[in-house]
Amino acid sequence: MLHAWHDVSPGDGLPRDFQAVIEIPLGSNVKYELDKPSGRLKVDRIIHSAVFYPANYGFIPQTYADVNDPLDVLVLCQEPVQPLALIKARAIGLMTMIDSGASDDKVIAVATNDPEFNSYVEANELPPHRLLVLKRFFQDYKQLEGKQVQVEDIRPAYAAIKVIENSLARYKQERDKLRAKDGRLYNALFYALNSVLTCSGRGRRFLRGGSACACRLGASKFIGRSKLA
Repeated sequence: MLHAWHDVSPGDGLPRDFQAVIEIPLGSNVKYELDKPSGRLKVDRIIHSAVFYPANYGFIPQTYADVNDPLDVLVLCQEPVQPLALIKARAIGLMTMIDSGASDDKVIAVATNDPEFNSYVEANELPPHRLLVLKRFFQDYKQLEGKQVQVEDIRPAYAAIKVIENSLARYKQERDKLRAKDGRLYNALFYALNSVLTCSGRGRRFLRGGSACACRLGASKFIGRSKLA
């Protein structure tokens, strides 16, 4: 099975034009995020505040940002995009926020196949209100969790391009280590799940008295491998 971070191409027009993987559709208040071991999406939480994502939100595959995650991207588009869908986008700006004392970059991009947005090449060409909405969302979305987020002024496309270049280079440098780590976790999870399934239903006829032992063995190996990763 393809891994959304490791196996999907970031595109041919790098660094300004790229292919993004969408995690959260426009208008959602469900915080989906990449589950690194499996390459699937998981529900991290429901946004506590009465706000919703003002753009399709995801990441650029085969990038490794300074926060040790794939590089985040906000893709402006007329319509919500299905989670895990791929979308072609162009970087037009960079928004940096300070979250719990750590700096976190978000690339602002437009969907290049959306005729309403694909003519923009710089963030300052957008209506000022749209930029305010983007900033305000990240200032507010964690307030009811008791967390403060500071959002810096949105910078031009060249700042985003530099961050994309650095994240692509960092991923290339760490690629083997990241793939090995995620692969170990995925294999351990698969082994534990397979053991549990074997211990239930039809498999129990063959295991009989040893089924509980096999279940415990599978779970313990999963926990042990997870710690190693």
